[in-house]
Amino acid sequence: MKKNRKWVAPAFVSGVTTLAFGLASCESGKDEASTSGGYDAEQVAEALYIVLKSDRKVYASKIVNRLVNDDKVIKAHEEWQEEKALLLPAQFFREGAEEVDGVEDKPFEFSYSLQSSWPLNMENAKKKTPAVEQGLKEVSDPNSEFYGKKWTSTETIAGKEYFVGIYPDKAVAPACWECHNNHENRQPDYPEFKKNDVMGGIVIRIPTS
Repeated sequence: MKKNRKWVAPAFVSGVTTLAFGLASCESGKDEASTSGGYDAEQVAEALYIVLKSDRKVYASKIVNRLVNDDKVIKAHEEWQEEKALLLPAQFFREGAEEVDGVEDKPFEFSYSLQSSWPLNMENAKKKTPAVEQGLKEVSDPNSEFYGKKWTSTETIAGKEYFVGIYPDKAVAPACWECHNNHENRQPDYPEFKKNDVMGGIVIRIPTS
């Protein structure tokens, strides 16, 4: 497996997942490579996961759960524009991912998405590669050594190698598991989620060369 490329000084500003990365490639043998504090693709992915997980938790618990379930001042709905409602937590996450995908001047190409072995959005489910399918099973299977933990690998897409990390997406608020458990697209064999269950995974891809 190739050694991951080194990235320098990722800076994160939390909010609606505002990310700024400072990037520099560190070539082998240069003195600066050992003193610049460079981070490999997996480390960058883990830092990114912390931001994404935190923003997802804040939106689900302090916005959706509070306004919808506790204060009952607004609803969250899949057709949020037409219904003048809040986005569902998964939709909020996807909107951010699509916004990042549309940024043309990223210092390097990376992507993230929310996936599950029990999808409700079937179009989104079609994006799963074999590596992602395996990783999702590992992090969400209570009998797996990776249950509730990260699972990593590499995969080649269009001739380019990527680090791929699958990080557990846990049910942190009723707004998360109630939406999934009561959704019209929920299949009969899907589990009935409860607090802290792994509902799926946050998939992060970063090029390794």
